[in-house]
Amino acid sequence: MTRSAPMAILCAGLALAACRPGLMPQAPTRADLSNDLIRLTEPGPPKGPEGACWASDVTPMVIETVSEQVMVSPEQRAKDGSLIAPASFHTETRQKIVQQREEIWFRSPCPDEMTVEFVASLQRALKARGLYLLPLTGAMDMPTRIALRRFQAERGLESDRLSLGAARELGLVAFDRDPP
Repeated sequence: MTRSAPMAILCAGLALAACRPGLMPQAPTRADLSNDLIRLTEPGPPKGPEGACWASDVTPMVIETVSEQVMVSPEQRAKDGSLIAPASFHTETRQKIVQQREEIWFRSPCPDEMTVEFVASLQRALKARGLYLLPLTGAMDMPTRIALRRFQAERGLESDRLSLGAARELGLVAFDRDPP
């Protein structure tokens, strides 16, 4: 056996050991932010835990437009089967409300946490995911809000206000530890 053979066996063993499921890092899961939404019947933020901050947004009304062809008169045929007059149709279009507008509430980082450094970190996290393409400014400007809306919409929250769940997934705030 040559000197390089034991090294090759060692490398092969390490490579196979790394394939064990318990040693492989788990891919991060995508948060479902729609689970964090609260819909209230009375105005104002939810009564929540002490010190919790809330943000609200209004979901858009969803309207479906349906068009269909309706026969006005059927075709007419002669006794020998030849076509005398083709059928005539007209288009009927109607709209139906699929979902009403509503105010939704969700936990968010508190306003005192939304510092220039925090917003710059938010921009950096969105930039790392290809959603924010401009230089980091630390300002919660329109390009930042657009990128944030795209990030949260993929997770069930159509809002440009930062939710606590999105901030956690982006690594901007710590997760609450389970009580002992």
